[in-house]
Amino acid sequence: MEAVPATSRGRTITLGVLVFLGGFAVMVLEIVGARYLQPWFGGAFYVWTSQIGVVMLALAMGYAVGGRVADRQKRSSGLGLVLIGAGIFILIIPEAAPKGLNAIVDRHATDAPPPMSGASDNEPASELASELPLEFTLNEGKTPAGGPAPNEEVPEVPVIWRKLDPAMGSAVVFLLPCFALAMIAPYIIRLAAHKVASVGTLSGTVYAASTAGSIGGVFVTAYVLIDHLSNTEIFRFTGLLTLGLAGLCFALDRLWPPAATE
Repeated sequence: MEAVPATSRGRTITLGVLVFLGGFAVMVLEIVGARYLQPWFGGAFYVWTSQIGVVMLALAMGYAVGGRVADRQKRSSGLGLVLIGAGIFILIIPEAAPKGLNAIVDRHATDAPPPMSGASDNEPASELASELPLEFTLNEGKTPAGGPAPNEEVPEVPVIWRKLDPAMGSAVVFLLPCFALAMIAPYIIRLAAHKVASVGTLSGTVYAASTAGSIGGVFVTAYVLIDHLSNTEIFRFTGLLTLGLAGLCFALDRLWPPAATE
């Protein structure tokens, strides 16, 4: 029986780069997303919980759907098309997201009672917010386009909506791009698998590379990107990175056609 040809070194490196940078981009969106949502929902613990939960939901959905699509497509160009949509979505977040976030917040403006008097304007929203750097909590001291004005009087919102609104806002902005990026790992497993006997090793390696990229995304975002770039610039960077990953997907099909690697 003829042996299955081994995957070329160049193709293996390209697949590894896709997985690593996909995990990296997800964590950039998760970290900067919690910061981006604060002008609308404050720095309360619910914002961080919502952001983490929504990203985890997107990952679960992306893993499940990505594997199914990969079994049917068997070409990386299908993943590339998905990443093009995700990259464009990320690029327009600074312009498009405020409308949806304002709609979530503004629906409380007419039916909620005014805030109780005597509360200090400078009182932190929570213990978590009080421990954050001022420039992080205030989103660099700037209100994003379409966001609530710094001195605008905000009505008291029922507790249930203070918990659910951040989750809704996070889902509106970050669910779809993180879902698309999560499809990379199972897709790469399908493209790289040649023998059933090695699928376990391959799957572990792919998810380890994705996790390593996520770890890098956490530290690079927190220690470098937030210190030197605005939220809009970080979204631009992540959107262009995602479009670059789409380009790698098309390059895979061109340089190493599926028929040659089956």
